[in-house]
Amino acid sequence: MSAHADEPEGHAPEPDIDPAVIELATRLFDLARAGATAELAAYLDAGAPPDLRNRSGDSLLMLAAYHGHADTVMALAERGADVDLANDRGQTPLAGAVFKGVDDVVAALIGAGADPRAGAPTAHDTATMFGRDDYLRLWDS
Repeated sequence: MSAHADEPEGHAPEPDIDPAVIELATRLFDLARAGATAELAAYLDAGAPPDLRNRSGDSLLMLAAYHGHADTVMALAERGADVDLANDRGQTPLAGAVFKGVDDVVAALIGAGADPRAGAPTAHDTATMFGRDDYLRLWDS
């Protein structure tokens, strides 16, 4: 098993990063993926960075959005997470939620001020590609 949940097998962590920090970060990413809102919020309220990113550039908010956890998305946004923070491939949480068709996450992100034209491809482009006129109306109204 790798030392970091988001590292490929056999990929060693950076030598100057304390293993306890890697363990905590891995835990936070797992909480975001699982939608463990209360537990993740407690870590954020205690000082964990809301825009923590993994090696792929996926933020906690990106992972929560992609895995369909609207409550976790809202908790992260309320605690200062950047709703438009793109990963290393230029994808935003909103574009990921549009791609997955997670209506409540899309609504939560728009409500938190996410820009449907940020990133590449944009959420707007993704909604157009999948014929999601309901999403287009959501931000074009």
